[in-house]
Amino acid sequence: MGLLPDEAKVLPPPGIVNRNSLWFGLCGWATAMLHNSLNRRPALKAGVHRQALFITVGWFIGYHLTKYENYKYATLDRDMKEYMRLHPDVFPEKEPKTFAEIVEPFHPIR
Repeated sequence: MGLLPDEAKVLPPPGIVNRNSLWFGLCGWATAMLHNSLNRRPALKAGVHRQALFITVGWFIGYHLTKYENYKYATLDRDMKEYMRLHPDVFPEKEPKTFAEIVEPFHPIR
């Protein structure tokens, strides 16, 4: 089962490049840089393999956090729509307005 239940498999997967993946990948790289600095090594040149590993781990964590976030928002939306369906008196349907009713009439000033 893991982090997500089986019903989360129905949702479409998030994009490979998303804000959480980028952010956690950057944090992983910064962690490798900080580790190099604390051990008095050249920050960019030492341990490039470790930098790549930390970026990959951060990217993986960010991707799966995005999947979890999408699942939580989908369940909230589902519950909200179910509540609205069960209580139609609280949420009456409004009559749709046309665009002309919303926008004020246009009178050019010359």
